[in-house]
Amino acid sequence: MNNAQRLVRILENAGVRWLFGVPSGPVLPVIDALRESSIEFVLTASETSAAFMASAVGYLTGVPGACVSTLGPGATNLATGIGCAWLDRAPVLAITCNVATPWLERRVQMRIDHHALFRPLTKASLPLRRDNIGRLAVEALALAAAEPPGPVHLDLPEDVAEAAAATDDTPAPARPRPPAELPARVVDTVAAALARSRRPLLVTGLGFTRCRRPERLLPFVERQGMPFVTTLQAKGFLPENHPCWAGVIGRARRSDVQALVRRCDLVIAVGYDPVEINYEEWASGIPLIHLSTETAESGTGLAWVCNEACDLDRAIAALSELPECSNDWSAEELRAHRDALERALRPAGDGFAPHEVIDVAREKFPPDAVLACDVGAHTHQIASQWRVDLPRSLLATNGWSSMGYGMPAAYAAKLVDPRRPVLAIVGDGGFQMTVGELAFARRLKLAVPVIVLNDGWLGLMKVKQERRRYSLSGVFLGEPPPSPPHYFGVPCRSARDAAELAAALDWAREQDGPSVIEAFVSVESYSLTVFD
Repeated sequence: MNNAQRLVRILENAGVRWLFGVPSGPVLPVIDALRESSIEFVLTASETSAAFMASAVGYLTGVPGACVSTLGPGATNLATGIGCAWLDRAPVLAITCNVATPWLERRVQMRIDHHALFRPLTKASLPLRRDNIGRLAVEALALAAAEPPGPVHLDLPEDVAEAAAATDDTPAPARPRPPAELPARVVDTVAAALARSRRPLLVTGLGFTRCRRPERLLPFVERQGMPFVTTLQAKGFLPENHPCWAGVIGRARRSDVQALVRRCDLVIAVGYDPVEINYEEWASGIPLIHLSTETAESGTGLAWVCNEACDLDRAIAALSELPECSNDWSAEELRAHRDALERALRPAGDGFAPHEVIDVAREKFPPDAVLACDVGAHTHQIASQWRVDLPRSLLATNGWSSMGYGMPAAYAAKLVDPRRPVLAIVGDGGFQMTVGELAFARRLKLAVPVIVLNDGWLGLMKVKQERRRYSLSGVFLGEPPPSPPHYFGVPCRSARDAAELAAALDWAREQDGPSVIEAFVSVESYSLTVFD
């Protein structure tokens, strides 16, 4: 056994199923080592997409996703996707295959300092050598999955990969360190604050998605009769069809949601991660209880009641035992808020609006479908408009917010669960960045429709320029041409109204592989929803 084979065996034993990447000379020993394992090497169009896919796999399964690149430009491409795992808290192993060890400090073709590149984007950047493969691989897997999860970088020189494995240095996986229990004094503080409050509000965020039993928070909400809002990445971990649901903070029609937030006199934030949106942007001056796996950084104007790192599931159990407290929220008030929000998300206007696309797609796909969206104006609209009631049924990057995420994430979701319907909605800008991954989806016969919102603009930047009263510059992509019959052999249809889109989605769901639907939409409605 050589060291590449040992590394692969360790990954296989940990439950890794795919290694996403692009081949090169230094990567070949690792790819060859996969032949005798259950791990599949998955060829992507770019290393950036490989890391996005690994991030989505890690988020969906809890087992570190794995991706690999060559040195230099392969590593820099990989780094963009690894940033997603870093700020969106997904367990990932990023493997860079390097020059031979005698050349590691020399100025040679393609070589850069991989550790300097990945150190700011990972929980650790570890150099693999002939005598530490087993120890560091096991350490990296454990560290990637430890709370809060994230990416770990392994750098593998080519001669180390090909060398015969030394005596087995593989330790047994270490047991994760248990998170702290919620102290009794904090429970008492929360109980007292809740008893004083007349309008408490529950907020959930990215950390809440890592609870073992997130549904156990719902009885607390119902018992206390309080509304709840979420961040983009916490959507679906409490059902959005619930009468206590009141919206998504910081997204389309944010002013409507913020008006409700401003009526509250206590925020109870469970699993909130400010990497998605800082507390200062929406909770300034409101008494604030923060219960998560990490304490929150303090900021100007924040009125902390408590700021505690703890085991979230135990914290939820403690909340569920608090006595019922009456408050001034009424079912009629919350219903009126939701109705007004729904109307505001669908402004009247000329042309085929993005909100119409979202409504048609939601109607055509079942409740357990996975939607992956890209980054842009449509992300804001989807966050507020697309209703989900099940965990991990919406894939989006919020902490990292890189364009080009949507299509790779959708394809990764289909690999994880081929039976589950998956849809991607991307903007025309993001589609241009990742259109090459259609060849990947065709090769693997991944039956995922991609709706491209084609309006000829970088819509989010257009709205931002309008808000700042700048001239429109650098955001016009050009008048969209007619749809081609296919992209890279993937069939394509167009839609210019709701009826055409409904028919196109029926067609797409009959395909045994990927498809593209270009929805030619008007950009103007974003100006009325995204930042209002």
